[in-house]
Formats: sequence, C-alpha cells, structure tokens
Amino acid sequence: MRLIDHTGENRGVVPVGRALQIATDANLDLVEVAADARPPVVRIMDYGKWRYEQEQKAKQARKHQSQIVIKEIKFRPKIDPHDYATKKGHVERFLRNKDKVKVTIMFRGRELLHPERGESILLRLADDLKDFGTVESKPNLDGRNMVMMLNPLKDGPAPSARSGSDTPAAATPAAAPANSETE
Repeated sequence: MRLIDHTGENRGVVPVGRALQIATDANLDLVEVAADARPPVVRIMDYGKWRYEQEQKAKQARKHQSQIVIKEIKFRPKIDPHDYATKKGHVERFLRNKDKVKVTIMFRGRELLHPERGESILLRLADDLKDFGTVESKPNLDGRNMVMMLNPLKDGPAPSARSGSDTPAAATPAAAPANSETE
C-alpha cells in the first residue's frame, strides 16, 4: 500500500506490517484514505484530532447556514380596512425578519363566485409591501383558498422605508405651503 507519513511526505509502496510499525513508532494511527486506488493509499495521522477538526468544520458550516422560515397569514375577501392594516403590519414584520410569507385568502360559500376580490387584496398587499419583499408566486386559486408567496428582499428594505422618522418630517414642509396658500 502507498504510505503518506504524518508530515505529508509520500513514502512510496510499503507492506502493511511496515506501515503499521511506522505508525506505532510515531504514536499515531494508520488510516486508509483511498481504498479504490491501486495500490490503496494510507496515511499516518492522529485520527481523533482529524475527526474533531472535521466536526468543527461541519459545525461552522451549519452555523453560517440560514433556515428558511415560512410564516402564514390569512385574510378574508370582505376584510375591514383596519384589519387589513393590522395584518399588513404583521406581514411587514415577517419580511423584515427575513421570513417568507404565505398569504392566504379564505373564501366561504358564495364568496368563491368573485375570486377577483381576493386577487385584488393580494395584489394591493404586494404593492403596499414592495419595499420589504417581492412576489415569489402570483395569486393562485387552490380550492377555496387563494395563495400568494412573498420573499423578503435580499438587502433589506429600501432606505426610505427603513427610517420611519424621515417620512413625516419630509411630509410636513410640503404640507405647510399648501396651508399658507389657503389662508
């Protein structure tokens, strides 16, 4: 078998007994790294340390991996404007937290005769939240429910939407000249 010692040097083809003897003298393990090669390749290393390092690399990779969370919010076609605003706020919060949002319109009875009402609510919601997310899948009627998926923006909300204190301040001077004209 081809032997690579603990310093990474290729020792060439050696018998199994000799490879084991070299590993024992170095107080390390003999590990087969390429069984399919001809001749098979073995390496002298501290197997416990190597395994620990592999676990740490895997743990680090998992740490930097993000979980995709899908939140769901349900609407009705005859939703009150205040209820719409409240639920829109929830969807906005979900998108700010980088969660996907599944928005569902639930139809009951004869409401199903007017799917355009549900679609208009979903499209209005998507337009209201365009600073926070994008439409992944357009409104789709699925049985008695109409479903739309929203993705959060990759780089976060647009700068004008982030700082809520800037918007009222900018609106006040524009409103002041209009009031002075009416006097």
